[in-house]
Amino acid sequence: MTVSTREFEGLQIPAAGTYELDAAHKRVGFVVKHLMVSKVRGQFAEASATITIGENPLDSSVTASIKTASVETGQVDRDNHLRTGDFFEAEKYPTMEFRSTGIKSHAGAEFVLDGELTIKGVTRPVELVVEFEGATTSPYGQHLFGFSAHTEIDREDWGLTYNMALETGGVMIGKKIKIEIEGEAILQA
Repeated sequence: MTVSTREFEGLQIPAAGTYELDAAHKRVGFVVKHLMVSKVRGQFAEASATITIGENPLDSSVTASIKTASVETGQVDRDNHLRTGDFFEAEKYPTMEFRSTGIKSHAGAEFVLDGELTIKGVTRPVELVVEFEGATTSPYGQHLFGFSAHTEIDREDWGLTYNMALETGGVMIGKKIKIEIEGEAILQA
């Protein structure tokens, strides 16, 4: 079977169409400074995304939804605390949403995607750096592509202000959050 790709500025990119994030091949993760000396890594186990690749690749778009209650850091008490009103308030705000607003620039396989991120009812602009990892056809005949993306946000911009001062100076939780996304998206019939 042939791979469903086309050439774009020296890249073999996916054919135009609608792609869905493959739940089995994705990671929506984050990194935050802890106690001013180390990092805590976590992820959201449940996330979905629709990626529409345009005939003109620079007209492509993304919408994504992340279930806040699916947060996992490897520590149950911390995960439960993150679900409370101190952080995500998961019962009242069950999802975080992302909607792209345009491709700002690109160079080679790297695309800078402008968008809007909504957390706890607050929508603010973000810029995602997206790396196109390649396109292929799976052994099961699915046309798909891989990507990674990252950005850094100030959590307080979305009202995530909980913190605790340390006796030694500084705070328990850093304000800057690195967001790291990896995934495969499958062409829908």
